[in-house]
Amino acid sequence: MPNILIIEDDVAFCKVLEKFLAKNGHEVSTSFSAAEAKSKIAKRTFDLIITDLRLPNYDGLDLLGEIKQDFPETPVVLMTGYADINTAVKAMKKGAFDYISKPFNPDEVLIIINKALSEPAIQQPEPKKQAPVREPVSSGPGESFVTGTSAASRKLNEYVNLVGPTDMSVLIIGESGTGKEVVAKSIHDKSARKDKNFIAVDCGAIPKEIAASEFFGHVKGSFTGAVNDKIGHFEAANGGTIFLDEVGNLSYENQIQLLRALQERKVKRIGSNKEIHVDIRLITATNEDLQAAVRKGTFREDLFHRLNEFSINVPSLSERKEDLMLFAEHFLELANRQLGKNVLGFSPEVAEAFENYNWPGNIRELQNVIKRATLLTSSDHIRKEALPQEIFQPENQRVDYSFFKTENEKKMILNALRETNNNKSRAAELLKMNRKTLYNKLKLYNIEL
Repeated sequence: MPNILIIEDDVAFCKVLEKFLAKNGHEVSTSFSAAEAKSKIAKRTFDLIITDLRLPNYDGLDLLGEIKQDFPETPVVLMTGYADINTAVKAMKKGAFDYISKPFNPDEVLIIINKALSEPAIQQPEPKKQAPVREPVSSGPGESFVTGTSAASRKLNEYVNLVGPTDMSVLIIGESGTGKEVVAKSIHDKSARKDKNFIAVDCGAIPKEIAASEFFGHVKGSFTGAVNDKIGHFEAANGGTIFLDEVGNLSYENQIQLLRALQERKVKRIGSNKEIHVDIRLITATNEDLQAAVRKGTFREDLFHRLNEFSINVPSLSERKEDLMLFAEHFLELANRQLGKNVLGFSPEVAEAFENYNWPGNIRELQNVIKRATLLTSSDHIRKEALPQEIFQPENQRVDYSFFKTENEKKMILNALRETNNNKSRAAELLKMNRKTLYNKLKLYNIEL
C-alpha cells in the first residue's frame, strides 16, 4: 500500500484529503507544519509527499528544495489555494512532480497521484525527467488567455491591453463559466506586478464567519481551530494582484471589512493588534447585477465605486461562435497534457455537434466536455460516442448550421487551399481556425499537398 505524507496547516482540509486518499487505497500520514513534517520524513520513507505551498513560518519552496536534496527519488506534489503561475514554474524547476490548486477535482487528484506513484525513480541526476515543467492547473476555466478572432473577443482583448498596464481596480462582469479568472490573470500579466503573486479568491465558497480570517489571516489561538498563525490572502498578494471572484456574494459585514482594507491599505490578522501595510491591485468579478444590488441596499455603493474604476464585460461562448474551435483545440491540448494522452483532434461530426450546441455553461462546460471526451478516447480523434448525450438533444441545438458540416468541410478546406496556392497559414485564416487544427484536418481527410 503506497505511503503518502500530507503537509497542510488547514486541519479540516487536511483531514478531508486524508480520508479521501485512505478510501482510495493509500496509507496516509499528516503534518500540520514544516517542522513536524521534517521530523516524520527523517524517521521513515514515504512513497509520495503532498505539501501546501503556504505553510506557517516556512516557505513551501524552501521545504521542497530540502526534501529533493535529501530524498531526490521521492516525488513531491505541491498544492495551493491560489493560482500563481510564476511560483508553480519555480516549483517545477526545483523538482516538484506536479502542481494542483484548490478546490480540488477528485478525479484529477487521483490521476496526478497515481502517475507520481507509478513512474519509476530517476536513475540519473536529471530532475527534469522526473518533473517536467508544465503550465500549472488553474482554478479557472483554462490555463492561459486564448486570443479569439470574433468581434466580441477583439473588443475584450482591446480592453485587457488597455487597462492591464495601469494600476486601476477592474470589475469583470460575465456569466458563470465565461473565463473571468483567466481574464483577470491576463490583466495581471500585462501589469508591472506580473512577477509578483496573483491571488485568486472565490468569495462564493467562503462562509461569512471565516471570511475575515481568509482575507486578513489570524494568529494562533485567536479562535477554536486556529492551531497555527496564518497569513491571509491580502498579505499573500502584497506587491501583486488579488482577484475576488463572485464578490457580490460577500455579506454586508464582509463588505465593510473589505472597504476598510482597500481605503487604508492596511490589514490586521484576527487576534493581533499589529497593522500590516499591503500594496495590492484589486480585480473583482461577478455574474450578478451589482448596480441592482446597490439599489436594493444589499451591496454598498461606496464599495461598488471603489471596485468599478474600470469594467470589462466578458462575452458568453454563444457570442464568440467564431472562436469555439480555437477554445476546443486549446482545451484538447490541456487535457492531453493533464491526462497523458495524445489525441490529435475532433472528428467532423463532433465539430458539427459543438457548433450546433448552445453551451449554457460557457467555456467551463466546453472544457469539461473535452476533458471527459479525451479521457474516453483511444483513437486519434474524439468521436461522437465520447460526448455527453445532451450535446445531441434537439432542445439544445441551434438552428443555424454553419461551417463545420461534415459533408462540406473537406470541400471548404480544399477551396481555401486553392485560393491561397496551398499556403496553410493563409488558408487557416480564411477558415477561421488555427494552423494546428488545419494540419489535423488535412490528416483526417487524407489531403496531401
